[in-house]
Amino acid sequence: MTITRIEAGPRMSQAVVHGNTVYLAGQVGAPGESVTKQTRTILDQIEALLDEAGSEKAKILSATIWLADMADFAEMNGVWDEWIGGRDAPARATGEARLATPDYKVEIIIIAAR
Repeated sequence: MTITRIEAGPRMSQAVVHGNTVYLAGQVGAPGESVTKQTRTILDQIEALLDEAGSEKAKILSATIWLADMADFAEMNGVWDEWIGGRDAPARATGEARLATPDYKVEIIIIAAR
C-alpha cells in the first residue's frame, strides 16, 4: 500500500495517508493567543490538511486533544462544539499535558478516513 506524506520535513510530516486512513500530526495555534483563538486556528489547519489528503471533518474517526490546563476545557469545547455542529462527532479524548512551549494552550491530533 502506498504511503503519502503531506508537508513532510526532516523531523515530521503534517499528515500521512496510508490506504484510506489519514493521520495528522498534532496541530497547534499561534503561541500566546487565547484558547479560543488557538482552537479556531487549529481547526482551520485540520480542515485544510484533511482537504489536501482527500478527506473532510465529517470523516474524522478520532480526536485527541491536549490542553495545557484543564481549566480551559469549557472554552475549548465552545469552539469545538460549534465546529462539529452537533453531527459526525468522532471518538474523542481530552487530557492535560505540558505542551512544547508554555505559549501553546491547545494541541489536537486527528485520525480520519478518506
